[in-house]
Amino acid sequence: MSPPGLLAAIVFLSFLVEAAAGFGSMVVALTLGAMWFPVNELLAWLVPVNMVLSAYLVARGWGSIRWSFLARRMVPLMALGLGLGTLVATRAAETSWLKPVFGAFVMAVAAWQLQGALQPNVAPAALPGPARVAALVGAGVIHGIFATGGPLAVFVSARELTDKAAFRSTLSMLWLVLNALVMPRLVMDGAVSAGTLTTSGWMLGPLALGIGAGEWVHHRLDEARFRVVVAGLLLVAGAVLLTQSLRGAS
Repeated sequence: MSPPGLLAAIVFLSFLVEAAAGFGSMVVALTLGAMWFPVNELLAWLVPVNMVLSAYLVARGWGSIRWSFLARRMVPLMALGLGLGTLVATRAAETSWLKPVFGAFVMAVAAWQLQGALQPNVAPAALPGPARVAALVGAGVIHGIFATGGPLAVFVSARELTDKAAFRSTLSMLWLVLNALVMPRLVMDGAVSAGTLTTSGWMLGPLALGIGAGEWVHHRLDEARFRVVVAGLLLVAGAVLLTQSLRGAS
């Protein structure tokens, strides 16, 4: 398959996942795409496309967004972590060690969540305050470095937003806000340019197909199965990220 074909397939698959579940596009796209493309180029191409998808899902589910949950619990802590992650991304000489650590952690929390999701009669309990704070600040740090802080944010949100429509639309609003903060760094670093935006523009075709397929999946999953799918996606994403990062280090 040619590089444009590979990129189109990755965009379709990754954005199908997010259109269905409300998260996962950047983790899937970066971990798969990094096998063929530089990560910095992928970020420049994909973050604008992800913002288009997030804007669509926000408009689609505006009435389901849990504004209080975002304003009081998610955005302040993740914004703090985002600032720290941005400092690491712009000043640290070596950050590759974060990927395998992050992948292993995602797999651990996903396995924990999957165990709970497979017990449909037992509602998952909200995290204790210190654990929630640590998870959300950590999610912001990872998002500032890789624009893929979703798994940790999902780990918190899935335990408090049990309605799948509210889960998807609320997280989409979160990604829109965070990526709006990431974009200025990408522009100032020279990563995003007229050329990369042209590439982002032709990705809108695969994005549209992914949205259509993802909407079909989203509306055919009941609540219990949806929780299992969310946990399973986290587990797969963590495994792919860990495998890819270890291969890159070897």
